[in-house]
Amino acid sequence: MRGPHNIIRLIRTGATLERSGAMKVVLDAFEAPKSMRVVLRGLTWPFQWLGIKGDPDAPPLPRALTALGPAYIKFGQVLSTRPDVVGGDLATELRVLQDKLPPFDVATAKAEVQSELGRSVGEIFSEFSEPVAAASIAQVHRARLAETGEEVAVKILRPGVEKAFRKDIDAFYFAANTIEFLSPGSRRLRPRDVIEHFDNGVSSELDLRIESASASEFAANTVNDPGYQVPAIVWEHSAKRVMTLGWAEGTPIGDNDALDAAGHDRHALGNRVLELFLNHALRDGFFHADMHQGNMKVAANGDIIAYDFGIMGQIDEYTRRVYAEILFGFIQRDYRRVAEVHFEAGYVPADQDVDEFARALRAVGEPIFGMDATRISMGRLLSYLFEVTERFGMATRTELILLQRTMVVVEGVSRSLDPRVNIWDVAKPVVSSYIEKSIGPRAVLGDLAKTARVLSRFGPRLPGIVEGVLMKQNETPMRPRDNFWLWITLAGGIGAIAGAVVVTCALWLM
Repeated sequence: MRGPHNIIRLIRTGATLERSGAMKVVLDAFEAPKSMRVVLRGLTWPFQWLGIKGDPDAPPLPRALTALGPAYIKFGQVLSTRPDVVGGDLATELRVLQDKLPPFDVATAKAEVQSELGRSVGEIFSEFSEPVAAASIAQVHRARLAETGEEVAVKILRPGVEKAFRKDIDAFYFAANTIEFLSPGSRRLRPRDVIEHFDNGVSSELDLRIESASASEFAANTVNDPGYQVPAIVWEHSAKRVMTLGWAEGTPIGDNDALDAAGHDRHALGNRVLELFLNHALRDGFFHADMHQGNMKVAANGDIIAYDFGIMGQIDEYTRRVYAEILFGFIQRDYRRVAEVHFEAGYVPADQDVDEFARALRAVGEPIFGMDATRISMGRLLSYLFEVTERFGMATRTELILLQRTMVVVEGVSRSLDPRVNIWDVAKPVVSSYIEKSIGPRAVLGDLAKTARVLSRFGPRLPGIVEGVLMKQNETPMRPRDNFWLWITLAGGIGAIAGAVVVTCALWLM
């Protein structure tokens, strides 16, 4: 229930950060101004006795986030991929949140398997290990199928995780509503919509049947991608709270020392992570949206193995084209075109000045080019972009939140492999190829063919639609001007149908 009782939850959040020492760590990491430090610490210090103690042996921020629950752990996972934002030491500390959280016991895990699959662990698996990884929502066991001897991973949701997430998300909704009420200017950022977007993503992640379906679709999309593997789902041993899939054997992509010892080229791996993400987002419109180090391994042959498909992103074809044009404009340093795309897509209000917006974008893009990647501060860049969006009244695009967040995470992973990786250099051939295929003449013909197919499905209804319009005209006398536009509309419709049919036939004959 999203009521005032959530005030206690939010106070306890601040109190836990203060009690664990994490409040100072966070403020230092983000270089918060002195005024903000005084206000935040002044508000939380008197209530720190309400904070959750957590594990005293853990570093301050992982200790606080783990104590606060799964939704906060998700936030920590994102920060763990951004050493350029929070610093290398803090990013390393936060990586324990990816897959090294305290597990629940094996007996509970086996009981969950039997409850969900209707058979005991001994009937299904000849081997079933202790937990090999434990994250905020689920933990993983290594097992072997009794029937085939195939080695598999068994993912099991944490007991009570659904209720824990619901409590956190309710508090987030309350905070968003409060922010919108107290600060009308914040409404353009749509904080409530952002939380709703997060809520929908979490709901999917808490049903492993959805994750299994996502993994299956993703595997089909990427089957021909060189240097990339997706484990197969074992459907007969998967359910809502249990998922079984092929075992991924490899070196964790976050362990640079192990990757070096195995002889892998970390610079090439960093480039490939970026290339794969851009291909999946632009080519397929369906991408892995939780690509932190805990969800990828490197096989002995150098292939990247992806797993944990609880959070997947999907964007429609039009949005993909807009996103590609924006990226391509930045790559070409054509800031005027980037600005025009924002206006054409409705991302910036029409009453704003396109030239002024283009100059603001130039101030964002120019520092990136001609600079060593290690000197670029993504934190400062994002801060400036936020100022630009505020200045030009841009509303938060909830359909792009997951794409933007994943882009930040992926770049963080790539640069953790090699700080010299530059996202723009890697993106240029991928985006250029997509632009060529999706916005050129052949793409126009493809769009017309799709239009023809839609019209053909409604073809049997067109005579009735025309008859209805004509009958309505007889019932209500129309002025000559109205008759003129009626016939223009009908002629245009017939012309569009004929043109679409011709294009379809031409494409069919090619």
